[in-house]
Amino acid sequence: MAVRPGSEILLQSGALRGKRVGVVCNPASIDGVFRHVVDRVLEAGDVVLAAIFGPQHGVRADVQDNMVESAHARDTRRRVPVYSLYSETREPTEDMLNGLDALVVDLQDVGTRVYTFAHTMANCLRAARRHRLPVYVCDRPNPIGGEAVEGPVLDPAYASFVGQFPIPLRHGLTMGELARLVNDRFGIGAPLEVVPLEGWRRGMYWDETGLPWVLPSPNVPTLDTAIVYPGIVLVEGTTCSEGRGTTRPFEIVGAPWIDGEALCEALTAYGLPGTFFRPVAFEPTFQKHAGRTCGGCQVHVTDRRTFQPVLTAVTLLAELHRLAPSDFAWRQPPYEYETDKMPIDILYGSPELRESIDRGRPTEDLAASWQDGLAKFADLRQRVLMYR
Repeated sequence: MAVRPGSEILLQSGALRGKRVGVVCNPASIDGVFRHVVDRVLEAGDVVLAAIFGPQHGVRADVQDNMVESAHARDTRRRVPVYSLYSETREPTEDMLNGLDALVVDLQDVGTRVYTFAHTMANCLRAARRHRLPVYVCDRPNPIGGEAVEGPVLDPAYASFVGQFPIPLRHGLTMGELARLVNDRFGIGAPLEVVPLEGWRRGMYWDETGLPWVLPSPNVPTLDTAIVYPGIVLVEGTTCSEGRGTTRPFEIVGAPWIDGEALCEALTAYGLPGTFFRPVAFEPTFQKHAGRTCGGCQVHVTDRRTFQPVLTAVTLLAELHRLAPSDFAWRQPPYEYETDKMPIDILYGSPELRESIDRGRPTEDLAASWQDGLAKFADLRQRVLMYR
């Protein structure tokens, strides 16, 4: 039997009956037969759709770049305002919430701390707490499973819109479990109800759920992308291309000054589990190095259960630096509303990665440094798990 997302359960429960609701969503906010949550609210008949809110990339996920704001608008078909939460505000304002009886959050996370949808959800919880507005978070599967946890835990001194809370890069939680974590354990304290999934087990990847895949954002087009994303997203913090502007973003990495064969030979020598590095040449159509031929590699995941995306990515960054130290550079701010701290530092969660690579520190030592933080996070995580 296919997994049933929380939005189905909520709308069948009658909990929204007679309420004026705002819905936080984007194109991936669908059920098992492709019905969008907004249309399901309208079909309910006894619920009033009063507003729609969109995260980064917009309600329609049509804004390609990762740092281009979306405008507020009006849905002329449904005759409701559409508010962007990636604009001059990333948190619903009093005017936006005025007249609502409840806020419904139905966003598809990809299992990674830096994916901004979880932070949009947290900002909605903060606004709801101030206005005493009930929030229903409709749970959705973690597409890369809910068992593996990996990477550094964020240092709160490096909090930003790509990381608000001390959790690791790959957190192994669903959106609903994240909501419980930030609301109950990190003290937001909003009137929250998490609507659980039916039929999901922690070991499931997306293609085992029976649910249709709709890309949650423009540069996460496939499950393959989501599997590598918790690590390869760190390449955004460099002047190397993370594959934006190609058909395989985050799987393809490189730069005009990289010899792809030399890079893959060096990476293969590490014996990293569950992956194969294949030399590639590519020409991004937009963003970094658009229109220029880049050398690099494609990260092929051969065993997703043993693959370690963060370890793979920090090893890749170390080799990109070693092979071309005079060309490799860390991206400079501003980045995701942070104007002072280095982008790689807020992505990684501290300056440790940047400083370690600049010093030539072995990546295995860097990975060993994650363990104390992961052990502390494991206790917190255990308290919010909803599925066994």
